[in-house]
Amino acid sequence: MRCSKMSSFIVMDIVRDALKYDDAVHFEVGQPDLPPSLKVKQALHDAIDNDRFSYTESLGLFELREKIAQEYERRYGLNVDPRQIFLTPGTSGAFLIAYSLTLKHSSRLGLSDPSYPCYKNFAHMLDIEPVFMPIDKKDDFELHVEDLVGKKLDALQISSPSNPTGNIYQTKNFKELIEFCDEQNIAFISDELYHGLTYEKEANCALEFSQNSYVVNGFSKFYCVPGNRLGWVIVPKHKLKEAEILCQNLFISAPTLSQYGALEAFDDDYQASVKEEFKRRRDFLYHELSQIFEIDAMSQGAFYIWANVSRYSDDSFAFARELLKKLHVASTPGVDFGNNGTSKYIRFAYTRNIEHMREGIERLKRYLSSYRKA
Repeated sequence: MRCSKMSSFIVMDIVRDALKYDDAVHFEVGQPDLPPSLKVKQALHDAIDNDRFSYTESLGLFELREKIAQEYERRYGLNVDPRQIFLTPGTSGAFLIAYSLTLKHSSRLGLSDPSYPCYKNFAHMLDIEPVFMPIDKKDDFELHVEDLVGKKLDALQISSPSNPTGNIYQTKNFKELIEFCDEQNIAFISDELYHGLTYEKEANCALEFSQNSYVVNGFSKFYCVPGNRLGWVIVPKHKLKEAEILCQNLFISAPTLSQYGALEAFDDDYQASVKEEFKRRRDFLYHELSQIFEIDAMSQGAFYIWANVSRYSDDSFAFARELLKKLHVASTPGVDFGNNGTSKYIRFAYTRNIEHMREGIERLKRYLSSYRKA
C-alpha cells in the first residue's frame, strides 16, 4: 500500500481553524445544511424503537435496494436488477468496491485534473497509479476521447455533476467516452453522487449507455444525510459474487439504522424543495461572486462555484488562509483538487443559507475593493 503518497485535505485545516471564530462565514464544507425529509427522521425513530441494531446482509436491505432500482426506472428509464446494487458505508466504501473490482496492483486509473481528491488517495491506498488529465474552461471542464488515447488506462473515473466545478458532462461526449472505454476494455466508473442537484439540465446515468459501467451514488448530498454514511455502487452482473465477497470482508454491511432511514428518503415533494433551495443559493452566489472573481463556468449542478482568484493571488492556499484570518471567511483552496492551474482557484460551497452567505460576500467586497496583488 502506497499510503505515503496520500495527501491530506487542506480544507480540513480550514474547517478546524474556522471553528475558532464565532462569526465565521462558511463556504468551505461540501455538506448540505438542510435536514432530511421528516419521513426519514420518523423511519430512523421507528428503527430504534424496533431494535434494528443487527447486521443486514452484506449487500444491504433488499427492500432498500429495490427502492433504489425503482428510482433508476423512474428517473432514467433503466431496468436495474436490485442484486446489482450494493449498499456501502458512504460513497467511500462504494469507490473501494469499484476500484477493487476493476483494478489491480499498478493498474492505471484515469482522472481529470482538477477532481475530487479522494479518488487519487483511494488509488494510492490500493497501489493503483492515478493518471491525471488536465481540464479547464476551454473544454468545458470535460475530458474527451482524445484525452484518453495513448494513456494505457485500465479504468476511467468521471464525476458529473462534478466536484469542484459543478459542471455536467454533455450527453454526446459522455456517451462517446463510455463507448470508447467499452471498445478498449477500460472500466468506466461514474460518480453520480450529485444527481438530483441539477438545475438547468439533467445529468446522464452511465448505465444509459453501457451495462458494463460502475455507478456510484449515495444519500449524503441530495438526500441531506451525510452523517448517516450510506452510499451504493451498481456493478455489472458478472461481478456480483466478487462484489459480495468484497463487501463481506471490507465492512460486513452498511450501517443498519441508516438503511432503515433511507427507505423513506425518496420523498419527491421534499426533494423538489431541496433542489429549488440550492438553485436559489446557486443563483445568488454566482451573481455575487461574478462581481468579485472571474467565474469560468456556471455551476450546473452540485453546490460549488469554482472561482478564479488570480486577479488577487496566484497562491490559492495562502489567499484562502488570508481570507479566513482577516475576514473569518472560510473557503476551500483549489490546490486540494489537483495541480492543473489550481493555485489560482478557490471553491465556494453554497451549503449555507443566503443570509449567511450574504454576510461573507459583504466582507469580501469590502476587503477586496482596495486589494493589491502581491
